[in-house]
Amino acid sequence: MTQNTLCPAGLPSIQNSIKRQLQWLLFLRVMVLTLLLGVSVILQSRGHELLVPPLRYITSFIAGVYLFTIVSAFLLNSARFQCHTIFTYTQIFVDTLLTSGLIFYTGGSQSLFTIIYFFPVISAALLLFRRGGLATASLCSFAYVTILILEYLGYHPSLFQQVWRTPLTSPTVVMHFFAVTGLSFFLVAILGALLSERLQKTEEALSTASLNYDRLALLYKQIVDDISSGIITVDPNGAITSFNRAAEEITGFTAKVVLGKDLAGQFPEFNNKDSTTSRPISTLTHRDGEKIPVGFSKSRLNMPSSLEGFQLYTFQDLSRIKILEEQMRQAEKMAVIGEMAAGVAHEFRNPLAAISGAAQVLSQEHNADPSNQELMNIIIRESDRLERSISDFLLFSKPSTPEPKWFSLAGLLAETKQLLQQAPNWNKDCQIEAEIPPQLDCWADPSQLQQVFFNLINNSCLAMAEKKGVVHITAEERKENNESKTIITVADTGSGIAKNVADKIFEPFFTTRQSGTGLGLAIVKQIISNHEGEICFDSIPETGTNFIISIPLPD
Repeated sequence: MTQNTLCPAGLPSIQNSIKRQLQWLLFLRVMVLTLLLGVSVILQSRGHELLVPPLRYITSFIAGVYLFTIVSAFLLNSARFQCHTIFTYTQIFVDTLLTSGLIFYTGGSQSLFTIIYFFPVISAALLLFRRGGLATASLCSFAYVTILILEYLGYHPSLFQQVWRTPLTSPTVVMHFFAVTGLSFFLVAILGALLSERLQKTEEALSTASLNYDRLALLYKQIVDDISSGIITVDPNGAITSFNRAAEEITGFTAKVVLGKDLAGQFPEFNNKDSTTSRPISTLTHRDGEKIPVGFSKSRLNMPSSLEGFQLYTFQDLSRIKILEEQMRQAEKMAVIGEMAAGVAHEFRNPLAAISGAAQVLSQEHNADPSNQELMNIIIRESDRLERSISDFLLFSKPSTPEPKWFSLAGLLAETKQLLQQAPNWNKDCQIEAEIPPQLDCWADPSQLQQVFFNLINNSCLAMAEKKGVVHITAEERKENNESKTIITVADTGSGIAKNVADKIFEPFFTTRQSGTGLGLAIVKQIISNHEGEICFDSIPETGTNFIISIPLPD
């Protein structure tokens, strides 16, 4: 592996790794030179024959190395300094020159510090890989052979002219020294480069594996936390080792509270060993004391062979399912009752019509008793009321499927207004004002929407029975959430709807009037729902009520 440029951009993690290695390089330079020179001075002072310069020169040399290292460390830690490759080459080049000077002044071929050449070679191989290691080995070989040639030619340092003892008596000896040492430089460079490349590949593989592990761990945690079922794991001793978010929501206990506790003591409901079903149902006690039906299962958790006895519990809150099941049973029961009631109501219609017709015939007799005439009128009035109730009930219990088509909304409202005003019980003080554009067409079943208008306007007029008022009707086409809709508003200035009954006005058979059937608004809501629309209201007591209808238009 080689460097293609002298100053590659690199990843931040790689640059940080090189920076840390360079810091170690600067530290080792100071430590190695200080220790070796210090040991040499100590041995020289005890009488050992070592070729070492005077102490003042050694001190100056070490001070210079320290100063250069401090400057290098400052540059390395500078925020503006980014090119670590050039910095590394510079440091290794300087180390080679310092080592060469040290060897030249401490005996040349006989110097004890020749091994220091391996320090820049190994550093280059580790930091700059094969190219840098071989280049540094070549530089060290060139510097060392220059020292040998100077020694062979007799150019000794002036400090040691009298004591210099050189074994280099012939070119063959020079070549021998150079061949052995130079070959060692290149062998160390190659081995160091191979080791560095292998180390880098291992670090990359480890980094990739660690990243994949972190991703899997994050994915596992996300799945376990987001799953709707509660998950609990226990160790062979029965202690809880994990507790996911759904388990916290179902039980009311946080993971911090239950981790490490005994499962049997914390949740004894899971010890249903006698159940023969694959997913037993038990009643779990919530933290606040509420009893919650849960379905759970227990299985062995597959762990490494050395870890046995771990168990996995999964459970789910069945409260919502129990409610839905009860609602389904109630709906089925009500459907049966509704069919029976519709049949009974239909059968009541014929005898009721006969009673009403007979009462009308008797009331038309001229010689009838006045008291009987009043009774006949009561029979006719109540028979008509029962007929209307039965008609509304049959309409609600067996709603017809809408057959939508385009029609003029203004025309339909005008027709509905005429029908209402012709009714015998119409409140003549109730005024109807409409602001509907003539060109506005609506997509709905006109007969069913007319029933909606009939019920809403009639309710508004009854709400204004004690005072004169106005029913104001507006309509427009509006686009909401990229969907076109027809918005119809029916507003009155009546007594409004009390807050305590506002949630019940669309319920079947709920009414606040003695003569009402309680099915008018229920039928309205049912018709609008069958058109996939919505109806809502805004009411202020003693001020009035606004009913807003939204019917979607086809694309």
